[in-house]
Amino acid sequence: MAKAQISAEKIKQTRDAGGKRMEAIKQGLPAGKSYGVDEAVKIIKERAKAKFDETIEVAVNLGVDPKHADQMVRGVCNLPNGSGRTARVAVFARGAKAEEAKAAGADIVGAEDLVEIVSKGTINFDRCIATPDMMGLVGRLGKVLGPRGLMPNPRVGTVTMDVVTAVKGAKGGSVEFRVEKAGIVHAGVGKASFTEEALVQNIKAFVDAVVKAKPTGSKGTYLKKVSLSSTMGPGLKLDTATVASGPVV
Repeated sequence: MAKAQISAEKIKQTRDAGGKRMEAIKQGLPAGKSYGVDEAVKIIKERAKAKFDETIEVAVNLGVDPKHADQMVRGVCNLPNGSGRTARVAVFARGAKAEEAKAAGADIVGAEDLVEIVSKGTINFDRCIATPDMMGLVGRLGKVLGPRGLMPNPRVGTVTMDVVTAVKGAKGGSVEFRVEKAGIVHAGVGKASFTEEALVQNIKAFVDAVVKAKPTGSKGTYLKKVSLSSTMGPGLKLDTATVASGPVV
């Protein structure tokens, strides 16, 4: 009983410390205020005080209902300054294409052997690429890869004969995005250690990619809200006019 009480007290102390830390981070930030992307990036960087290099994350609230097929939003964005994260990439390919994938830096390359490994639930990769001729086999892994968002898809460039470009993109900072049930798309677009200019460029590139992926079934306001945050920091609402290169719709 004593141990349980001590444990509960430690949990309470941790929560209290976390609450105080967040209050300090939010100090001086008016609730509900919208920030220009340049100002927001500066604030987020200044308040990223964790002992690790925090990820800078963008969340975009869209005017879509993903339950309808014609309102699904999905795509890929090649961040101009990389994501700051090195992904482990798996490629389903045979012969010359398999060799090209290995030379391009793929971490795991295989065909039937890789299908068998993955079918047993062993997934030691963050991104998955396949050549078109392999999709007959890879399609069997839908129940394993699908829920994890790893199923290769030609719409996002992960089913392709150009495995070199796909692998280098995945390793170098391209990020895939897919709208969630609540109509939100989010992604890590860099690290707190990035320069302000690099982060602004990445944020704008990501938002532009989401705007270009606007589905035909979207009606009314598409880009409803954009927020920026760091892993352990506050979230700031962005002025959408400052993050989209074209008209905000």
